[in-house]
Amino acid sequence: MFKGFYNLTSGMLTQQRHLNVVGNNMVNISTAGFKESRYTASTFDDVMYTRVGNKEKIYTDIGRQSYIRANSEIYVDHSQGIPEPTEIPLDFAIMGDGFFAIQQEGGDTVYTRAGSFSLDDEGYLCFPGVGRVLSNEGQPIRLGTDKLDVDAMGNIFQKDSGGYMGRLGVYQFPDVEQLEHNDAGFFTGEGAEAMETPQILWKYLERSNVDMIRQMTDMLTCQRALQSAASVTKIYDELMGHSANDIGRM
Repeated sequence: MFKGFYNLTSGMLTQQRHLNVVGNNMVNISTAGFKESRYTASTFDDVMYTRVGNKEKIYTDIGRQSYIRANSEIYVDHSQGIPEPTEIPLDFAIMGDGFFAIQQEGGDTVYTRAGSFSLDDEGYLCFPGVGRVLSNEGQPIRLGTDKLDVDAMGNIFQKDSGGYMGRLGVYQFPDVEQLEHNDAGFFTGEGAEAMETPQILWKYLERSNVDMIRQMTDMLTCQRALQSAASVTKIYDELMGHSANDIGRM
């Protein structure tokens, strides 16, 4: 009887974690460049129960019994978001693969699809509150003005003189699924390489790719499953109490 608590408790924990992921997606639905996260859970098997082996570690399957569901992985949907015109001269959107690189004050680099930039006190192109935007050569880009012209590959020119001021760096990774991400939509990882022919839309921002309808459906499903597990847990507790008292009288 007590084994049922494993399933009920893991069910509640699983649904709560799923709700956290859904909630973060919904909070960031208006965040430029944000990528939707998807929660997956898998069955955690009791290995001691399912297998026996000898000293050569040759195992024989003797049965399978699942007690709990455990967090498997949180996947990020890297599909393209819809580009939206803003007419703001320091807004950029990437079409296709790639990320903008932002160098933080400590020297670490994070990557993002959000291209809503501004100028810092020294005239460098920056992501507010995070750090400076890097060029295709891995260096901060100093503009000093927002009077710009930008071509489709991210080359930046001064509007009045036509002088070349730098090129936006768009970086790609061998496997985007290996990147780590935080709740704000910034990614970290190894192996970044500057793309030779990126596609940049100037005065555009990439909208979040979060599907609001699906998130609402997932939220309702998780809430109902969580409430059901909690109700059954209460019934389980009452049954166990009655069983202990009745057995004690006998």
